[in-house]
Amino acid sequence: MGQLLNVIDVEATCWEGQPPPGQVNEIIEIGVCVVDLGARERVARDRIMVRPARSTVSAFCTELTGITAEEAAGGISFAEACELLRRRHRADSRAWASWGDYDRKQFERQCNGPQRYPFGSTHINAKALFAEGHGGRRQGMAGALRTAGLPLEGRHHNGADDAWNIGALVLYLVERGEWGYGV
Repeated sequence: MGQLLNVIDVEATCWEGQPPPGQVNEIIEIGVCVVDLGARERVARDRIMVRPARSTVSAFCTELTGITAEEAAGGISFAEACELLRRRHRADSRAWASWGDYDRKQFERQCNGPQRYPFGSTHINAKALFAEGHGGRRQGMAGALRTAGLPLEGRHHNGADDAWNIGALVLYLVERGEWGYGV
């Protein structure tokens, strides 16, 4: 196996407009796609459901992500999810990528306190790298897949499916010589 990269995509509680009083955006799903950069293939896929502690899943959120309040309530705690990322995916020592900086910033917000940040120091913004090779225009994951001529596999705004699709975009960048990390 070559160098492994964790591609992470999170879904968080959300509302149409502002959060209700006392509620905050928090991670309810962590999608993981492990990419073997040397072999140039996606080698693992994971979906970690996270129980919200300070918010509820709105009807808007369920419509967008497909995640119901009941499904999220059956997840593990955020602390357990972070530990699982470290244990199962070596998140504290393996480089990781996401589409944009939202995922990284959401983890930083939720780890502001007693919860230890689960990742190591190397985060790659795949959206920014893709934009560099495509005229500087940043676009959403679905648009980037169209630009790259790749199919959108699964459901958009499902963390596991989106991580899998971002993994395909990482491999597209590797093939074009535009990745530059661990290849």
